[in-house]
Amino acid sequence: MMFIKLEWKQMLRSRWMQMVGVLFTFVFTAIVVIQQMALPETEGFSRQTASFLNLLLFLLPLFILTIGSMSVASDIESRWLSLLKTYPLTMRHYILGKFIATVFAFFLIVIAAFSVVLLLGGFLGGVTLPPVFIFITVASIFIFSALSVVVGVIAKTRLYALAVALIIWSLLLLLISYALMAIGTVVAGHVLQKITVVVIHLNPVEWLRFGYLLFAEQASVLGPSYFDLIAFYNSTLGNIVYFAVTIAWVIVPLALARLLITRKGKEA
Repeated sequence: MMFIKLEWKQMLRSRWMQMVGVLFTFVFTAIVVIQQMALPETEGFSRQTASFLNLLLFLLPLFILTIGSMSVASDIESRWLSLLKTYPLTMRHYILGKFIATVFAFFLIVIAAFSVVLLLGGFLGGVTLPPVFIFITVASIFIFSALSVVVGVIAKTRLYALAVALIIWSLLLLLISYALMAIGTVVAGHVLQKITVVVIHLNPVEWLRFGYLLFAEQASVLGPSYFDLIAFYNSTLGNIVYFAVTIAWVIVPLALARLLITRKGKEA
């Protein structure tokens, strides 16, 4: 518990984290002002909620992957981790401590941003944050915090961690989508559909986006080709599978990080 508090305080004192909090709050607030002044109030999946979702899945993974991974890599580069090994602190507790500290830090940033958005929305009128949006936000923080720990363990320096984090972010957010578009020009539609379904499960960004559309009852925007997929995940078993896969996206990276850092310790 003391280690978690220490890591959390150090992360909050970081200028990087403070800049992220200000930027995240500013961008969300700007979207609220622009959307509320330019668009009428709508129910359901509005342009405002779509903008919130796109911004969330674009910026939050970037910030978490870079800051979280550099936090772990900094310990390795500065030999702080070697010093921690002399204390009664297991690598499992170290990984969990880094993960929990990152989660708490970004929870604080998101809560601050959402508070400003809702406060400003009270003056502008009509601004709401659907429960499913909050759920996707929480899930994204957990998933990418776990992934950031793995990246930090793999990297030996902060610069290396930053580079790897940016590569993973661009792969998940941009390159895979472009690759799908390119593949769609040379393969049949039913083949592209199967590849897309696989990508949805293997790409946490698309998995979270799919979850939002699913639980917001807006999955019909995917088109009739994905009716069977939507019908399955709308069932009770499908809901269980969705939550199980989401939890796996947290547990598997943390387990991998512990395995890698333990192996590094033995090699050192």
